[in-house]
Amino acid sequence: MIKIITALTRWLANSLYSIVSWLESKDRSADMQSKFVDLAPTDKADKAGIYSEAILFATNNAKVSNIALTGPYGSGKSSIIQSFLKKYRRPALHISLAAFIPETDSGGEKVSRQEIERSILQQMLYGADANKLPLSRFKRIQSPGVGSIFKSLYIMLGILALWYVFHQREDIISGSFFVPLALSNWFNLGTLVLATTFLWVTLHHFYVASFGLSLKSISLKDVEIKPAHDDQSSILNRHLDEIVYFFQSTDYDLVVIEDIDRFENAEIFVTLREINSLVNENAGVKRTIRFLYALRDDMFVSTDRTKFFEFIIPVIPIINTSNSIDMVLEQGRRLDLDGRLDRQFLREVSRYLNDLRLIQNIFNEYAIYVANLETDGENLLDANKLLAILIYKNVYPRDFERLHQGAGTLAEILSRQDKLIRHGETTCRNEIAELEERLNVAERQTPSDVRELRQIYAMALLEKLPANVASVSLDGRTWISLQQMVTHDAFEQLLDAPRLNCRNVQGHQQQHNIPNLQNEVDSQKSYQQRKEEIESKATDSKNKSLRRIRDLKSKIATLRTFKLNELLRLNTDRVQDLFKDFGKNGELARFLILEGHLDDTYYQYTSLFHSGRLSPNDNKFLIQIRAFVTPEPGFPIDNPKEVIAAMRDEDFRQSYVLNVKLVDSLLSDRSRYLDQTQKLFEFLSAEFESCEGFFDAYYDSGRYVAGLLSGLTDAWKGLVPTAIASPKNILHVTQLLAGLPEGSLKTLARDFDELPEFVSVNLPEILEQSPELAPERLKCLDFEVKDLASIKKHFGIVRFMFEAGLFELTIANLEYVYGSILGENNLEPLRERNFTAIRSTNNAILMERVERDFDRYFSDVLLELEENSKEDAPAILSVVRHDTLDEDDLREFLERQTTLLPSLEDVPKRLHAVLFKLSMIEPTWVNCRDFIESEGFEADSLVGYLDRDVVRAAILQYPIPSDSDSQQLRQFLVRAGSLSDTAYREYAHILPKTFNEPPEGLEPAKLRILIDEGKITFSKASLDALADKRDLQVLFVATNIDKYLADPDNFALDDDYREELLRSEIDHNAKLGIVKLMDLGVLVSLPERSALIGPIINNTDANISNLNGNIAQSLVLHSKPIETQISLFNKYHSLMTDDEVRNVLANLPKPFSEIKTGYNAPRLKNTSQNQNLVRWLDSRNIISSWSESSFFTDDIRVNLYRR
Repeated sequence: MIKIITALTRWLANSLYSIVSWLESKDRSADMQSKFVDLAPTDKADKAGIYSEAILFATNNAKVSNIALTGPYGSGKSSIIQSFLKKYRRPALHISLAAFIPETDSGGEKVSRQEIERSILQQMLYGADANKLPLSRFKRIQSPGVGSIFKSLYIMLGILALWYVFHQREDIISGSFFVPLALSNWFNLGTLVLATTFLWVTLHHFYVASFGLSLKSISLKDVEIKPAHDDQSSILNRHLDEIVYFFQSTDYDLVVIEDIDRFENAEIFVTLREINSLVNENAGVKRTIRFLYALRDDMFVSTDRTKFFEFIIPVIPIINTSNSIDMVLEQGRRLDLDGRLDRQFLREVSRYLNDLRLIQNIFNEYAIYVANLETDGENLLDANKLLAILIYKNVYPRDFERLHQGAGTLAEILSRQDKLIRHGETTCRNEIAELEERLNVAERQTPSDVRELRQIYAMALLEKLPANVASVSLDGRTWISLQQMVTHDAFEQLLDAPRLNCRNVQGHQQQHNIPNLQNEVDSQKSYQQRKEEIESKATDSKNKSLRRIRDLKSKIATLRTFKLNELLRLNTDRVQDLFKDFGKNGELARFLILEGHLDDTYYQYTSLFHSGRLSPNDNKFLIQIRAFVTPEPGFPIDNPKEVIAAMRDEDFRQSYVLNVKLVDSLLSDRSRYLDQTQKLFEFLSAEFESCEGFFDAYYDSGRYVAGLLSGLTDAWKGLVPTAIASPKNILHVTQLLAGLPEGSLKTLARDFDELPEFVSVNLPEILEQSPELAPERLKCLDFEVKDLASIKKHFGIVRFMFEAGLFELTIANLEYVYGSILGENNLEPLRERNFTAIRSTNNAILMERVERDFDRYFSDVLLELEENSKEDAPAILSVVRHDTLDEDDLREFLERQTTLLPSLEDVPKRLHAVLFKLSMIEPTWVNCRDFIESEGFEADSLVGYLDRDVVRAAILQYPIPSDSDSQQLRQFLVRAGSLSDTAYREYAHILPKTFNEPPEGLEPAKLRILIDEGKITFSKASLDALADKRDLQVLFVATNIDKYLADPDNFALDDDYREELLRSEIDHNAKLGIVKLMDLGVLVSLPERSALIGPIINNTDANISNLNGNIAQSLVLHSKPIETQISLFNKYHSLMTDDEVRNVLANLPKPFSEIKTGYNAPRLKNTSQNQNLVRWLDSRNIISSWSESSFFTDDIRVNLYRR
């Protein structure tokens, strides 16, 4: 009874546990779905339903018993079957051999046919309920169910009933047992019935069980008797009755057989087809049994499969090398790895993966590995490497297992790293030695090649020389023997010479022409070109070899920093055989290793870390550098000395060493870590630009900044220029200023001019970063502050630099010093009279600073201040006394000044002319005289000075000194021909004395002014001095006409000269006096002179005694205008005859020319002159009469004689 209660309790507990587990699985299903995926075939593979439709067609077709579902491995055949079975309403038996028998390619012996058939039979028989196969000879353990309780109770009661009936056998025989035969005797009757039925059931059970007994053999010592049908070659055939019995006793009508093609045994298909036929032909099986095979397309050759199967369904693979990337990406998205996995790596590795279940398993394992390795939530591990290792684990599981023991193909490849490095170093050194040997050979070969070239041209030269020549010469003095010619320094000159001096053995000399020698040897190139080609080729080859040697030496130095995959790529021939050990999938391993996805950091991805001497942070640091990832400079390292010990030597030549804690540890004990520190400095000097992040971190939190910079400065001479050129130059220079010893700063300032200049330009930013910087450190650099106001917050430094005189002479700095340091409130004087204001401060430091660099002060301050125009005379004199100033700049300065220097005293002689050019000297005759007497005198400067209106207005207020000391000044004024005429006239006007003769060399314009101003004495000598200047002579006489007319005989002037005088600006009386001196008889032949004299005579009442009719005619006819002609005609007609009068009238213009005999009646204007004309014409009977019109016109009518 206790057993029954216990069994009931166990059954109830199991049921409740199953219900709870099912509910929990439902709650977790959503989360688990996103992290893991099962590898079982899916029942959603046939979305289009075409495969299910095809299988259903075959299963409903009476002619079809053997169905093939064909496709490559991993094409989804199992999933298609699973999807079909989900819809299939009839029972189906599923047999999969892969779950029970190892594959043929696992490295063991080939699986026998008996093992395959045994597996099929086992899955078939053991897949059905044992209660449905009571007669099967294959007995299985049956677990008792709930009904077993009642069965055991029935057996117990049956046995008791039999025992009771057996003891009552006498009563049964006597019949008393059945009395009374009524309900009251129920116990006896019931017991008898129970015992009888129990005995019957027991006998029936043994009877049925006897059907499953078979006689395998009877062994009588050495004789063995077996059934004739015992076939040991085929287990299926041997147990064919079991198979038939199976289908008779079950409802299965579809048997699905998978993975049988893996064993490459076609005979098993023949056996299965035979069994299918026998089962279907058996009378006891009332339905059609169909076998559905899932196998590869290449399982049967040629057309055998179409004969074997009644229906074949091809499966299009759901994954292959072309689309596996999509499956990989899908799995990556499932685990949220899109951001961590390199898309290019996935694209490349997916070409080697064409099994969906394999891909899914890889990512399932990835989820488990990453959860265990990244327990702190930090993504320290390289996701690509972890994925690569899991791919390697799944594709090469045996090699992965051996890797943990340091064995296997991958372990062997990893162990080759040191050998490959040594081999690479040896190869590089051998190549260097070979190149150096080539260089030595080339050094010897080049002279040899040039010597051969010389010999070629020497032979050509010898062929052109006469016979018996022993030596040659270029100049006939230096002789070169033929034996020495090739090696002689003058060989090239011999080739260029058009002819040579030749000397034979007897000493006779002759010249010999050798034209076109070089052209005959080589028409394309000269000797020099060919020589340069030889030397150039040698130089190019040498440079190429030297570059290669440098590259090889650099490669040796960095070879130990090469990654494993880089070394393998350089030495693929040395590890080629190892890749073959991976088998048929060796290309995948080759890819993963050569691309660097599998390397010696594998242990970080395949084992868990346990803290010890290294903290978790230390381990993370080492993990990252082994994955070729450089941690942040501030990465927390807890045990730097242990980390240093765990690092490789080559790590200190790479960015891995750039950690604040590591560098602190190295610098704290440089004697211990001398080699590592040296490598650190080498790396910093080679990769300075890429180390900016480290310097930022170390400057901020490092403990040995001064030691770092000092050591780096000693190890690397290029630190300063490189630091200045870097984007964070201010930070670097600030740390140099703050950390280096003062002696080192002075050395750097001396060796690198750019350092003081940089500090000067960026001093405000430097002090902003390091406000506590000692000013003495700045003095070490010996630079000048560019802008004192920009560092005014650091007044201590401002005051220190001012007192040291270390500030630039700029306007801004002087204003700051003047206002903030010297306490002057008004800055206006600095802008209008800067130097005067500075001198007025009497500050020795400031004055010493200005005088120390006066040239810069002058150019950057005085010249830049456009308003600086009010310097006083002492300041100006102080400026001009500086000999180093550029004259153009000094001129610009002086031009702006409004203050005039009182004299030339204390002014450098070289500037005398400048002062006069710029009118910077007071306008006095004394200053002009002193300038003329100065060594720096320039006539043009004084002329320009005196030509100025302002100067004239001032200086002309005083007379020119007449003493002998000023004679040179007066002579200069007279001879200053370049003065403007206006100025010259003004200065000539105030000259105290006249000149006896015109000054020589003076231009006519200035002589004219002197003549006009009466500064030349009129005399025959002075007039003769102007003989070559006729116009000036005429002007000279005209100016002095009275003196000339007073004594005309003293001056030999002809009538032509007098005619010119008549044309000059003299008064009328003077002109009349000149006319009287002239010979008027020649006027008949000189119409122009007549025209000149006529108006003069006409305007005077004086009597001209030497006139006659011809002269009068000439005067009348050539004078102008007509009024003058008529006046002269009226005045001198008495000197003419009537014919002469008529001739004059005929040559006068109309209407006067019409006064002649005829029928006309000319009309003249009614003027007094015309009335006088007609009166005397009428009186002389030249006209008939005349009259004045009285009505319409006011003319004079002239009546003529008709003949």
